[in-house]
Amino acid sequence: MHKNNWACFLLILAGIVIGGFIGSLFPNTWLNYGQSFGLSTPLILDLGILSITFGLSIKITIASIIGIAAAIIIYRFI
Repeated sequence: MHKNNWACFLLILAGIVIGGFIGSLFPNTWLNYGQSFGLSTPLILDLGILSITFGLSIKITIASIIGIAAAIIIYRFI
């Protein structure tokens, strides 16, 4: 039986979002412990009449890792 890769991607993305939300509900617990990485200041491309700002910051917490693991387990049972 072939499983859909998009379903796996969407489940993992949902696990990250729900895990991040749970981590933000409990800010002073071990669930919200994690690491942030990305661009500390955004890149700005100024073309005169058009200005484009690029920025990316990712915070990985214990709760989001638990959410990813739960999403993978749910995907295996689908």
